[in-house]
Amino acid sequence: MIEPIRIPSALLPRRFRVVVNCPELSDVSTLSILPLDGTQTSGKPGQFNMLYAFGVGEIAISISGNPADTDTLLHTIRNVGAVSGALCGLREGAMLGLRGPFGTPWPVEAQAGRDLVIIAGGLGLAPLRPAILQALSMRSALRSLSLVVGARSPSQILYPAQLADWAGSGALRISLTVDRATPGWTGMVGVVTTRLERALEGCDPANVSAFVCGPEVMMRHSCQALEDLGVPAACQWISMERNMKCAVGSCGHCQFGPDFVCRDGPVFRWDRIGARLRIREI
Repeated sequence: MIEPIRIPSALLPRRFRVVVNCPELSDVSTLSILPLDGTQTSGKPGQFNMLYAFGVGEIAISISGNPADTDTLLHTIRNVGAVSGALCGLREGAMLGLRGPFGTPWPVEAQAGRDLVIIAGGLGLAPLRPAILQALSMRSALRSLSLVVGARSPSQILYPAQLADWAGSGALRISLTVDRATPGWTGMVGVVTTRLERALEGCDPANVSAFVCGPEVMMRHSCQALEDLGVPAACQWISMERNMKCAVGSCGHCQFGPDFVCRDGPVFRWDRIGARLRIREI
């Protein structure tokens, strides 16, 4: 008798139900979802899930909610294709599949006693939000906490209400900057690298740790600027994005040099991966 093929549990999606679909920007939505089997959700800051739109396909989306919330999962999604468009179009009560969580997390707890600087560009704030929330929950263990957020324009700033709440709490320093100002904008104008020296004020660069997420060109220039300011490359982490399919390091779609982004990342230490980002078409 032929033995049935056993599919690893990591490749089997679980069914989830949409509780809330919250529009964030004109092309960005956050899905709040619950597991149908009633089990607790899980996921560390920086990890991702594979979300499956039934009959359309599956894509990797970072977890963007509070890691302390074990009831619901949040995923912030930009509508850029067939699958992401289908997911963004899901309404309350709709079903989707989920595999995960996968990948390496932001090492938040390891930063106790250090000055933590978090740098987000555009939608890169979504994978960083769980790390920010965890850092705030252990704020007394950190010497300082700073957040630098960049966006194309004021209307493209993600989570503006939450950013205002964080700024008002006094628990962290926030710098907002946009590439292009619009009428009524009174904040900073320029790329995020222009705000890094200010973010490090009062800090010993050797005691600074940095989490960076955004477009690759932004991450590359930010990490280089941090190095120029004296922050060791071994104390910087970035979150990589590649075309992930299996999420367990088997299919090879997300191979990046000797690493698989789904398995060995998406969070990498800069001294390990930075040189590869300077190689074209890798």
